[in-house]
Amino acid sequence: MLNTLFTESTGHARPIVIVHGLYGSGRNWGVIAKRLSDRGPVIAVDQRNHGDSFWSDSHSYPDMAADLAEVIASLGGPVDVVGHSMGGKAAMVLALTRPELVERLIVADIAPVGYSHSQIQFIEAMRAVDLSTVEKRSDASEQLATHVDDPTLQAFFTQSLDVKAKRWKLNLDALAAEMPKILGFPEMDGAFEKPTLFLSGALSNYVTAEARPTIKRLFPMARFAKIPGAGHWLHAEKPREFEASVRAFLDRDQ
Repeated sequence: MLNTLFTESTGHARPIVIVHGLYGSGRNWGVIAKRLSDRGPVIAVDQRNHGDSFWSDSHSYPDMAADLAEVIASLGGPVDVVGHSMGGKAAMVLALTRPELVERLIVADIAPVGYSHSQIQFIEAMRAVDLSTVEKRSDASEQLATHVDDPTLQAFFTQSLDVKAKRWKLNLDALAAEMPKILGFPEMDGAFEKPTLFLSGALSNYVTAEARPTIKRLFPMARFAKIPGAGHWLHAEKPREFEASVRAFLDRDQ
């Protein structure tokens, strides 16, 4: 089963399962998980090929959705699910294939469509780091800087570095091989007919007007909201606003 980070709670709201994006981990969501845990338990997962979860040659969305279903079944389900980017796609496939496990869904800055941009350059940047010379995360950041301009992304990637073992906690080979599946979205039948929020960064172009017909076909109860001043990494750029949006949506029908 996936590695999970469980944040205890004295609240009685339905558990929230948080699903991170590409190159991320449940650990990235620790602060938000802790703040939301006043409502009820929060479980952040490490997806396959990420963090402390198992590695696999497959990184398809049906497989990732099955991983999430196993976790939720172990919790006694159903739960509310928050998924960002790749994690949002996995969460959408889960909701469409196992709707009995998901009560409400928040999809952060992604749509159920294919994308033409590539993320492979970041794999190449991580592969280019000479891990034998890395004694602390800042050493890796310095090397990443020759390929990745954004210091925020440098810091984000090094969160998935095991400095002591001198290894990435990412299955870079599998992620590279499966990149077309990660950028795509499987053909899906049916619809998830429960409350769904598509929460986007106002400065991001990941959820376009052209995607809305597909979103509404698969998620007929979808609502849309944007966080001003945030891009694709909306939860990291505007964590308080992101948390407030999640609360407002999940508490709406309590």
